[in-house]
Amino acid sequence: MRIVQVTPWYYPHLGGVESHVEALSRELAGRGHDVTIVTTRHDPSSPPEETVEGVRIVRADPRAILLRTPIVPRMRGVLQELPMDVVHAHSPPPLSAGYAVRVASRRRIPSVVTYHCDIEIPSPFGALVGGAYRRSLGARTLRRADRVVVTTRTYAATSRAMWRYSPVVIPNAVDHRRFRPDVDGAAARARLRIPADKPVILLVARIVPHKGIEHLLEASRLLRDAVVLIGGEGSSLEAMRVLAGRLGVHDTVRFLGRVSPRGLPSLYAACDVFVLPSVSRLEAFGIAALEAMATAKPVVVTDIPGPREVIEDGREGLLADPVNPQDLAAKIRRLLDDPALRQDMGRQARKKVLASFTIEKVTDRIEHLYASLASGGENQDSTRRDTRSPE
Repeated sequence: MRIVQVTPWYYPHLGGVESHVEALSRELAGRGHDVTIVTTRHDPSSPPEETVEGVRIVRADPRAILLRTPIVPRMRGVLQELPMDVVHAHSPPPLSAGYAVRVASRRRIPSVVTYHCDIEIPSPFGALVGGAYRRSLGARTLRRADRVVVTTRTYAATSRAMWRYSPVVIPNAVDHRRFRPDVDGAAARARLRIPADKPVILLVARIVPHKGIEHLLEASRLLRDAVVLIGGEGSSLEAMRVLAGRLGVHDTVRFLGRVSPRGLPSLYAACDVFVLPSVSRLEAFGIAALEAMATAKPVVVTDIPGPREVIEDGREGLLADPVNPQDLAAKIRRLLDDPALRQDMGRQARKKVLASFTIEKVTDRIEHLYASLASGGENQDSTRRDTRSPE
């Protein structure tokens, strides 16, 4: 099958959606499918086209990037020319999915849109702009798609954008062969000069406002015996460095900057507890938490739609109140003080990944969806929901 994945951002941009698209595409290519990723050439040093591990990557130059949304009308021309049996778009940012389903509809090719999260715009008028988008371009994009996919039931149930659709729930995946319990974290600890007996708390994320990193910094004041590692880069990195100094935790909190994909498995292996303190609907799943779980590490995630569904509280990890540094610190402390509990939760975390989130299991479901649409096995018209009535 000729499959085209459309994503607004891709490597060298790092993020959860990018990791998911990469792993899914690589697995599909390994199964004999012809897979092409169409994305934005946001970095001029990236080649316009290349093939990596059997996956063709085509990058279109953007006209502009506005509010982290690539405006890339050239994608339409790329998609118009590519041979394809199904197109799978990932949103947000929104425009690339719109390009994809529009071209697919004109070419009478089935399309899938994975709705990864709601849009939040950091502006006094953000809610108005987001609502206008949801009722216009967002609605048209979802209406044109033959299938809409969401990653968790709780997010679908609480997203206004999803209420008029019957989305298929297929979670994001993790490469459990790459992230696994037998990875040795000693080298990462040695490189970072962390003693073997020193507790390590880890967060890997883009350093942006919705990740709630300031709450982890505040919580770290109550966790002075541990080292807090924060891996990633983003628009809030310098502000978070300044805040760490103001809070007096610069001696226990280390900002690692960009972490290479090759270095990620050993970094997870080096930690004792992984933390995801996100506070916004821009966090709809938390792939980094899955990577830690695949490494048999207990996780502490905020109790918000999406991430709360990845774990069972008290089994694979703990849920913490969002925007509550004291509760976050208490949940982390509970794990740091109980090595047996950490080990048991880590074991359960790995078990859950193998049961529900492996790249093979998720790809099985995606592949079945593609095959059904491409063969006409599903009534495609019935999967398009009526969004013509006003909200």
